[in-house]
Amino acid sequence: MLTDPDTLAPPASPSWQALPTRGAWLAGLGGAALLFPLAFPAFFVSRATDMVSPWLAVPVAAGVGALLGAWVAVKRHRRTRWRLDDRGFAVRRGNWWQSETHVPISRVQHLDVKRGPLERSARLSTLVVHTAGTRMAAVSLSGLDADDAERLRERLATQVDHDDAL
Repeated sequence: MLTDPDTLAPPASPSWQALPTRGAWLAGLGGAALLFPLAFPAFFVSRATDMVSPWLAVPVAAGVGALLGAWVAVKRHRRTRWRLDDRGFAVRRGNWWQSETHVPISRVQHLDVKRGPLERSARLSTLVVHTAGTRMAAVSLSGLDADDAERLRERLATQVDHDDAL
């Protein structure tokens, strides 16, 4: 949760905020679907080598791929952090291969909050910050608490409107 929900100004010394843990299962579900295609190579390898029946290799490979994908996605979810300060919005991801994306307020074009049916059931949202420029023209952060996503959108929009007036 944001530290001061009643004000529109960002906190004086913003710290990195973690995503809510209740979104880990949703990330795991998405990760499980991502690595499910391990079943296809298992089928061809089992047919080519005759070492094991495809009826055994395919479900085992699909299960291992789904578990591995879910595990990686949950770890990635737990290591994702975000921050809003007076300069802009930042997202930090990863442990071994780390990435940090910073969107300056002056580059924000418009903001979207998306909620699918599974996100709504977990009170989560995806914040999409559309930026000026061609490289990474949008920064998306899924798994945010729905209230945090709304407050972030309002704060960023207020800061953009305030900067436009200057």
